[in-house]
Amino acid sequence: MTIGTIRSLLLPLLLCAGTHSSSAADDISVDCSAEITANIGSGNFAPYYMMSNRHGVLTQPKGAMLRLVAVKPLDANSRFSWSAGVDFITGVAGSTDYWRYDAADRKWFKHAEGVAPVFIQQLYGEMKWRSLFLTFGMKQHESAILNFSLSSGDLTESGNARPIPEARVGFIDFKDIPLTGGWIQIQGEIGYGKMTDNRWLRDHYNYYNYHITQGTWYNYKRLYLRTKPTERFAVTLGMQAAGQYGGDVRWYNEGNVYRFMKQPVGLKSFWKMLIPQSDGVYYDGNHLGSWDFLGRYALDNGDQLRAYFQWPWEDGSGIGKLNGFDGLWGLEWRRQDRWWITAVVVEYLDFMNQSGPIHWAPDDSPGTTLRDHATGGDQYYNNQHYNGYCNYGMSIGSPFLPGPVYNLDGYMAYVDNRVRGFHIGVSGAAGPVVDWRVLASYRKGYGDSRMPRLYPVHDTSFMVEGRWRMPKVNGLSLGVQVAMDRGDMLGDNFGASLCLKYDCNVVPFKSARKP
Repeated sequence: MTIGTIRSLLLPLLLCAGTHSSSAADDISVDCSAEITANIGSGNFAPYYMMSNRHGVLTQPKGAMLRLVAVKPLDANSRFSWSAGVDFITGVAGSTDYWRYDAADRKWFKHAEGVAPVFIQQLYGEMKWRSLFLTFGMKQHESAILNFSLSSGDLTESGNARPIPEARVGFIDFKDIPLTGGWIQIQGEIGYGKMTDNRWLRDHYNYYNYHITQGTWYNYKRLYLRTKPTERFAVTLGMQAAGQYGGDVRWYNEGNVYRFMKQPVGLKSFWKMLIPQSDGVYYDGNHLGSWDFLGRYALDNGDQLRAYFQWPWEDGSGIGKLNGFDGLWGLEWRRQDRWWITAVVVEYLDFMNQSGPIHWAPDDSPGTTLRDHATGGDQYYNNQHYNGYCNYGMSIGSPFLPGPVYNLDGYMAYVDNRVRGFHIGVSGAAGPVVDWRVLASYRKGYGDSRMPRLYPVHDTSFMVEGRWRMPKVNGLSLGVQVAMDRGDMLGDNFGASLCLKYDCNVVPFKSARKP
């Protein structure tokens, strides 16, 4: 594919991303990219590190993909600015066999499921006024405190799953709190959206047991405080909270629907997700989140040392840190300049405690004489009314806990949310035009609080990646990935991919200027 061909393919996207304004003071600039990716491998899925933290773009072991992106970015220096983006993907990919139950014939059968040949990954509009932003549409989000390219992933919103159509408002960056002299800064945002994975759920569910929930709504919010970032030592702390609400729930038992529930969606529901409230028995929706902490120390040479942790919570016991050592614990070193090693991340993940093994609520058992509560068995990412905390089967939170996409039996929940393991990520440069990255992890799964495994399952994952920026063609790069999984948790997967990418900046519309 020639550069001219790439530019011609991007032209429709440019017309969508930019519009002419005669009153504009500057030219409208659009960042564009076109990439062709081909991957081949063995196993039921692409290897873990080729799937994870890629916004749900790649899941199958074999395929070819064309991706076109056009983004008119925000102008951070303007009081008012607007942005728009479109991200289009098409291609072919292999399929994976899932099991399904036929209630009429009373037997199980396999059916092949793959990915759509064409889909919109991102489509959004955004406005900025002073320090506030407002976004509408599908836009990819990443962790606010973790290294997206090297970390195993944020516990609440990692960037592992496909984006959810939503409206999101908040501070575009950290802002000084008045009367603190710049020593305390604040950042926060709130979003409401609706998931679009109804068809995926319909096609992958087993129709035998557990439940399927369609038409689910999504809420996200966070609030961070940060000390003065220009000081040698700075601290960021706060909380993230997410929730699923609304939707239609159908429970199955041996292929037959035995219960149906339509969850409420309205102004009252929006308010109850913003500030969780009980109806006397339950809190509406599925609430979860994390306490987050980041400490950053700047060395004399400009390098940075970062230490962080995230404490997960599913209810009040987790918020009150009654879940022991559970969480993500990480160390990071970042080099200021380009070198053969530029960053190292080491993480330990532990999700074993979950506030204890027993959950008991007297209101769940009418007629009981036992009035004491036991707030254990937190069931991270699982819920009695929702299909696990995921979108298109991919974890919205940490991908270290394998989402329902890996369940070949069509079970729409996390099989292993009691997980313990290690992760390491290293990145660097080999000369001025070559970048490289290595990711590796080991994890052990013990099932969940209600269905623990008799014997734990294991998984080891590894990936090496290199990217060569071709010096003779500005913006053109070639990327190579080789990855593998070994174990009985994710399966034995192997894969290799080749990606040719072209980045450019164009000015499709010029503002009127006096000569």
